[in-house]
Amino acid sequence: MDQSTVQPQIEELRKLLLKASYEYYVLDAPVMEDDVYDRLYRELQDLEAQYPQLITPDSPTQRVGERPATQFNSVRHNIPLYSLENAFGAEELAQWQERWKRVAPKDEAAKGEAEYICELKIDGNALALTYENGLLVRGATRGDGVSGEEITQNIRTIRSIPLRLNLKKPPPIVEVRGEAFLPLDVFQKINQEREKVGDALFANPRNAAAGTLRQLDARKVAQRQLDFFPYTLHLPNGDSPSFSSQWDALEWMRQAGFRVNPNRQICASLPEVVEYCDRWSRDRLNLPYMTDGVVVKLNSLSLQAKLGFTQKFPRWAIAFKYPAEEAPTVVENISVNVGRTGAVTPLAELRPVLLAGTTVARATLHNGDRIAELDIRVGDTVIVRKAGEIIPEVLRVLLELRPADTTPFQMPIHCPVCSEALFRLEGEAVLRCINISCPAILRAALVHWAGRDAMDIKGLGEKWVLQLVDRQMIRTVADLYDLTEMQLLTVDRMGKKSAQNLVKAIAQSKSKPWSRVLYGLGIRHVGSVNAQILTENFSTVEALAGASVEAIATLYGIGTEIAQSVHQWFRIPANQTLIDRLRYAGVQLVGDAKATTMANLSLAGKTFVVTGTLPTLKRDEAKALIQNAGGKITGSVSAKTSYVVVGEDAGSKLTKAEELGITQLTEAELLELIASFG
Repeated sequence: MDQSTVQPQIEELRKLLLKASYEYYVLDAPVMEDDVYDRLYRELQDLEAQYPQLITPDSPTQRVGERPATQFNSVRHNIPLYSLENAFGAEELAQWQERWKRVAPKDEAAKGEAEYICELKIDGNALALTYENGLLVRGATRGDGVSGEEITQNIRTIRSIPLRLNLKKPPPIVEVRGEAFLPLDVFQKINQEREKVGDALFANPRNAAAGTLRQLDARKVAQRQLDFFPYTLHLPNGDSPSFSSQWDALEWMRQAGFRVNPNRQICASLPEVVEYCDRWSRDRLNLPYMTDGVVVKLNSLSLQAKLGFTQKFPRWAIAFKYPAEEAPTVVENISVNVGRTGAVTPLAELRPVLLAGTTVARATLHNGDRIAELDIRVGDTVIVRKAGEIIPEVLRVLLELRPADTTPFQMPIHCPVCSEALFRLEGEAVLRCINISCPAILRAALVHWAGRDAMDIKGLGEKWVLQLVDRQMIRTVADLYDLTEMQLLTVDRMGKKSAQNLVKAIAQSKSKPWSRVLYGLGIRHVGSVNAQILTENFSTVEALAGASVEAIATLYGIGTEIAQSVHQWFRIPANQTLIDRLRYAGVQLVGDAKATTMANLSLAGKTFVVTGTLPTLKRDEAKALIQNAGGKITGSVSAKTSYVVVGEDAGSKLTKAEELGITQLTEAELLELIASFG
């Protein structure tokens, strides 16, 4: 056959397959048998292989690329993806309504109750899809809201996302935002398959979806069967939409070929919104996907445009979040864990239970006082609570279900790892092991030392640390610098290349600055910011080790508690020996002191609150910049706050700042403020 003969045949096959795929994945109403679909698909594949010049980007055969990507590129969003302010009850919804009405044009605010649209908040990963003349040309992750990763090849594998919009006259450019997610049955199947081959299980569907989207091989993404719900669209060219409401926009996307969540509702008043939220707090448990709340929006696009945005949130939308989930389960054992600082933390080992999208098998019991308060015992039925990413905890014991043969749990008096006596310091509720040679403390100390914010020893993860300590090849952090390639080759599954790379990474860590070394030592209460302040004022380890508590405590941002901790650490003979050995190994224990004068205290007298996740700076780094310039950091917003530095997911602190009229700064504005003083 020549091209003119085969082209209509190829076009007809594509039309049939696209229609069948739409009916199956979007309408959930299959009209074609699987074997018929497969036969037509193979026929199209064969014809396109013979006539590759006739392949189009929207062909069903082009959903899955054959060549894995080598990396994901960062792309800037045409329009920022804003996060949403949260509400946790009817009262906070009412407060939000009052806020938007205060800033609405008088003619709009005077209209009384506005019309709202409620949509289920899908617990997945936000995506931005760009279509040009109806064809999908780019798909990107949310990232920090301004820039994300371009993952078009992976997004094309999601069957509920059309490769071409089903519209006769699509706009030149349109951007559809929505949520990619894993259905619960697919998530469970994936974990079952991973368990069979010994792979680590995914914690929850959201994490599994995020990991899937970042796979470099699109064929693996296709196997995971991600799904997608759109929730908004934008016309970046400034074109006027052909609709006037959010409801109409959702209908537009449905007609364009997307599977729009059917569980949406227009509400004529706020009480109707509350009723919707209450109903779905129960009904969501029967959904085939995870949802953690309701997104409430003003339905009028005109009113949305007039209200606009705060620095972080749209004024016309809010996320109603459901409270922490609770579930009953049985305590199968109570164990204790020894951390890096020697703190002994009791843990309840539970009969696994699904909670807030995560299979929970352990929950913290905090300390001996909490155990006594709960009177928790092995065999008890307990209520476990988990909110978002917070560590699960036992809320209460159901005493009426307690077995007759249970006995009270007693905290150990000796370390469960090294058998040394445990101590409870005055004023603390925590038991501690103070044996610095304790393998549990050493393992955690080594992981901390090798961490990115400390010595950044690439390749030295928990797996290797565990073996090095258990084989007694390392008894202190300083022993790392004596390791040889030959010694590392005796470690299970450590190949020659890995051993060479690890020895090289350890050697490279010697050049890390004195502030990183101090942080890496793991002195209690000394984080990366405090380490920076200390090393700027004590340029050598000798100067810091010889300083009095009073001298250290006078530093801005340090205080007595940190000063006492540092002073006591350097008084311990084993720690003095460790410093000597690190010095001998060539680790940097000298830095450049920074003279603190009024000239560089540009923010003196100003009080700052830092909230949310900043685009490039870690929160501690931002605080350090402020403190080094003389500014004061506080944890809560008040009338005395000078500035609030706002990042991603700022939450209630931003709301408080807006109510008090306090100046808000982005990361860039903070840096400009500091620089402007020279």
